[in-house]
Amino acid sequence: MSAIELSAKSLEEAKKSAAEKLGVSVDQVEVKVLEEVKGLFGKTSFRVSAHVIPSAPVEAPAVAEPAPTEAAVVAAPAVEAEAAPKAAKGGRGRGKKAPAEEVVSEAPADDATAEEGSETEAEVVATEEDAANVLGLVHSFLEASDLEVTAVVGSVQGRYVNVTIDGKDASYLVGKHGEVINALQYLVNIVSNRRFRNGIRATIECNDYRRKREEQLIGLAKQISAQVIERNEECVLDALPAFERRIVHRALQEIEGVSTYSEGEEPNRRVVIAPAE
Repeated sequence: MSAIELSAKSLEEAKKSAAEKLGVSVDQVEVKVLEEVKGLFGKTSFRVSAHVIPSAPVEAPAVAEPAPTEAAVVAAPAVEAEAAPKAAKGGRGRGKKAPAEEVVSEAPADDATAEEGSETEAEVVATEEDAANVLGLVHSFLEASDLEVTAVVGSVQGRYVNVTIDGKDASYLVGKHGEVINALQYLVNIVSNRRFRNGIRATIECNDYRRKREEQLIGLAKQISAQVIERNEECVLDALPAFERRIVHRALQEIEGVSTYSEGEEPNRRVVIAPAE
């Protein structure tokens, strides 16, 4: 591996984490700061690129490639469920409204279609055959996993086929911060799009994770919006996939005194909660 990118609260922490991932000692790693993010009310974090110093001996590091997530083909940094979001002082884009593509759809979506408008989504309606095709794809992945789980179509909403997975080993399909379930949903949608080309999208729920995650995001967004109003300062949340950014935008649409918008590029696109002008 020539280089990796990661995020950390300090450069020292980034260097230690990179050394562990690269399979070398800390003094064999060199880091370059790609982005410095001003955290909540003064706190700072860093996104860095790290590589092994060419002249240093490397003892056969073995690093597994990260599973793809819905944020992008390259896995997005994990979002700590309990972590306090980061904020940046200043007037960067204050008063902007959330981009239309992130608030128009009430149904969850994956990032493969995050930039599509509501008109395109409204034109596509999933049929029973579409639902069966999506469920068949999910079954093919689950059979390969050899886990004791079952999958059923919970509901169909417009272009979205909502699949629910339950069973003894269902918890393994959630993963840390939803990484596994997001990756599975991403893969199902990629294969479905290439095989059927009908505009149908799958959403996958497992162990009630998405409902709990939505409640958590809404609670966090409202808590931070109150602090933004009190301090009259912007707050930049950690990077989120598009369907989670939409949850935050929708949750704060009706709250007076704040506005939201997104900034940055995938997989590091973030929601900004700003005081309304």
